[in-house]
Amino acid sequence: MNEQQNRTTGQKSAVTVIGLGPMGQAMTRTLLTAGHPVTVWNRTTGRADGVVTDGATLAATPREAVEASDLVILSLTDYQAMYDVLDGVTASLAGRTLVNLSSDTPDRTREAATWAAGHGATLLTGGVMVPAPMVGTEAAHVYYSGPGEAMKSHLATLAPLGTPRHLGEDPGLAQMMYQAQLAVFITTLSALMHATAMLGTAGMKAGEALPELLSSADAIGAILRAGEANPGTALDAGEHPGDLSTVTMMGATADHIVETSTSLGLDLALPLAVRAHYRRAIEDGHGSDNWTRIIDGIRGPR
Repeated sequence: MNEQQNRTTGQKSAVTVIGLGPMGQAMTRTLLTAGHPVTVWNRTTGRADGVVTDGATLAATPREAVEASDLVILSLTDYQAMYDVLDGVTASLAGRTLVNLSSDTPDRTREAATWAAGHGATLLTGGVMVPAPMVGTEAAHVYYSGPGEAMKSHLATLAPLGTPRHLGEDPGLAQMMYQAQLAVFITTLSALMHATAMLGTAGMKAGEALPELLSSADAIGAILRAGEANPGTALDAGEHPGDLSTVTMMGATADHIVETSTSLGLDLALPLAVRAHYRRAIEDGHGSDNWTRIIDGIRGPR
């Protein structure tokens, strides 16, 4: 039964969820709460116990799970896991929409879209941008990319998981955004641990240091937006006005962080990587430009 028929009859559409790690379980419970019949499958069947108690139906095989719904959501380790699960049931994929919310590279998601199309299925790729406990909350949002018609058709079903943000037809774009967001996230985590280790050498406990450091992390967005509503506008125009934080000034700060970390006996991998960005920009004659000029070296590494 498609979305249009569901709107006519008032019934919620059936959904299949394959993969019942914490994220898959959270999505299953959210869909159940929204009134959707949910069929689940997981290689380790014991992981289904809780969601079955909550109302989900456990399929005995991947084929049974796929054939239970027109919409199949996958929450797996990576895209290879999708092939491992579905390669034996490709005859059942025709006419269905697969929504793969697993993490992988943009190129692999594009390859997967071609694979799905070869079996008569449509693939939407995506990334859930909150941890499992936040799925289904107002704070949740999910990036998707792939065929717009498929996104439109299943929008009402997917919306309870988190605010849907469809980025376009390119099946690799949602995964690109997901990886870009995680690049900011995990680099920030490493920076927080590096800074905590620095302060720890002076006897400051992490419980005292982290609240101060997190305040700085929280303020970064506000600082970047202080000059203009969208700080990316100047980047798109290739403009790097050095009115405030120049490459030279930020590069000197990067030097000091490396020197301090060296004197404290800390790992230098992160501060050396950051310093290299500023040194490259200075070597290229951009010391008086805004710090955003480092993007040139990132785009075109030597």
